[in-house]
Amino acid sequence: MTLLILGILIWWGAHLVKRIAPGFRQSLTDKMGEGSKGIFAAALVISVVLMVIGYRSEPVESLYSLPSWAGHLNNLLMILAFFLFGVGSKGSWLGARMRHPMLTAMIVWAVAHLLVNGDVTSVILFGSMLLWAIITIIVINRSEGPWTPDHTVAFGRRDISLMVTWAVMFVIVAGVHIWLGHNPFLGNY
Repeated sequence: MTLLILGILIWWGAHLVKRIAPGFRQSLTDKMGEGSKGIFAAALVISVVLMVIGYRSEPVESLYSLPSWAGHLNNLLMILAFFLFGVGSKGSWLGARMRHPMLTAMIVWAVAHLLVNGDVTSVILFGSMLLWAIITIIVINRSEGPWTPDHTVAFGRRDISLMVTWAVMFVIVAGVHIWLGHNPFLGNY
């Protein structure tokens, strides 16, 4: 459990340092220039590796039982999450009209996984990611103030390209889940 929790803490810290300690982040940028971004990127990669290893090494201790339809709802929510990740890029039609599409995608992703994983380790991992996304939205809204959607951005090729890219990513991620022994298309977990 130590590796999982350490990975979660590094994830939170690497993402929130810009918002909760802007002076520290700026001092790193002043000293290292754009190289400081590499430190945070490396921290995020390390955090994901630690979370995966920590998650996979823990025994399954069930907290709650899952309804029979949860697997199918999970798949629908995951399609929505990937769609939101894809169109959340700058310059996209929906990205210009929605303040936090990627963080909303993370919320949908976490809820979907909590629907099909009722064990202690999953609740810690996916629950912490859900909480992180909600807190990040609150912190951004408080620090940046009001937001106005940009209705001048039109739907175009970029949006179609993003949707296709993230559809391919969905298939790849589903393939990795199947490879790991968790077929998301069977509807049962």
